[in-house]
Amino acid sequence: MARREETARQAEAPPAHRPVPSAPTLGIGMVGYAFMGAAHSQGWRTAGHVFELPMRPVLAAICGRDRAAVDAAAARHGWAAAETDWRALVARDDVQLVDICTPGDSHAEIAIAALEAGKHVLCEKPLANTVAEAEAMTEAAERAAARGQVAMVGFNYRKVPAISHARGLIGEGRIGTLRHVRAAYLQDWLVDPEAPLTWRLRRERAGSGALGDLGAHIVDLAQHLAGEPLTGVSAVSRTFVTRRPLPAGPPAGLSAAVGTDAHRDGDGRHGDGGGHGEGGGRDGAVTVDDATVFTGRFASGALASFEATRMAAGRKNALRLEINGERGSLAFDLERLNELSFHDHTEPAATAGFRRILVTEPEHPYLEAWWPPGHTLGYEHTFVHQARDLVRTIAEGTAPAPSFADGLQIQRVLAAVQESAEKNSVHTPVVL
Repeated sequence: MARREETARQAEAPPAHRPVPSAPTLGIGMVGYAFMGAAHSQGWRTAGHVFELPMRPVLAAICGRDRAAVDAAAARHGWAAAETDWRALVARDDVQLVDICTPGDSHAEIAIAALEAGKHVLCEKPLANTVAEAEAMTEAAERAAARGQVAMVGFNYRKVPAISHARGLIGEGRIGTLRHVRAAYLQDWLVDPEAPLTWRLRRERAGSGALGDLGAHIVDLAQHLAGEPLTGVSAVSRTFVTRRPLPAGPPAGLSAAVGTDAHRDGDGRHGDGGGHGEGGGRDGAVTVDDATVFTGRFASGALASFEATRMAAGRKNALRLEINGERGSLAFDLERLNELSFHDHTEPAATAGFRRILVTEPEHPYLEAWWPPGHTLGYEHTFVHQARDLVRTIAEGTAPAPSFADGLQIQRVLAAVQESAEKNSVHTPVVL
């Protein structure tokens, strides 16, 4: 009866907002303003209105090279000021945390400068384009940690309540010894061969294609849930469309119809960065993978398989995981992100089977501050949870998760995958 009365009370109230009147402010400065910038803005803007936070995030300034576009983004997303030079943003006295939502080729320069300036840092995934860049960023983060600064990498899917719940079940031993993991991340926005040549299709800007864009997420989730690193991989990759037309103008969104990825173009740069095709033509070379498939081995000897592609027709944002152990299995599908499938193999065969867990109870991770049971959350809430965790980490002086060191380890996995694919799928150890 008490539980029903509590549920009824929750149904009459909005999410809990328990402001701390004396809470100090945390000034946020964000570099990048398109899709990821919008998602991060939503997270910073909302976190303090839902969760009780020890610090109050303030949207101090947003940065992008296009003055008109960044001014419009500032007005749309609630930022108090706009800058066109990231160095000016880092230097602002009202910015204590720099949030980096730019292409990968600028992550290292901005992050290291921000850390050296005494700022906390949140950097979108993958951490960098190369292992060397990621190592330099991690070293800067370690020096900054000694001064009380925090550096986190933005693997937002860790913040899905069902993923957090799955990690808890695995930690309790509910699936027993890990046997193998299957992970796939499928999208279709490059199926059309006329989709334009955005920066995400140039290695010098993005580092890799589907591997870094999508594969980084599933590598992180697999290792996060397994609780152990991958030690070796064997890979194959393919670029199906080797040349694409140059974009006619700024990208307008992410879809199979136009094949653009505005959410990643947050520094105001578009296309291949040169404004013209090779030799003055109207198209350019694609220098990253369209799809990568690889197998892996965990430190314990458990096996894993991974598939990352942006050429899977009909798949918009299909991230799927299955974790199999000696005592049971867990399965997750991002397109049904409020659900977790769990099979307890210790139950009698006559009644055993996968069961659906609706991860919306107040006992589930992050759900204590949201809606009554059964009232589902969405993609944008992962960024609210990310902001919540980072603010608490800064206030408590604890280690961030995922840290820059975690991002470096994933970068080393991606590098091993690329090396294996270039060497005819030879098994390649991951540097630990």
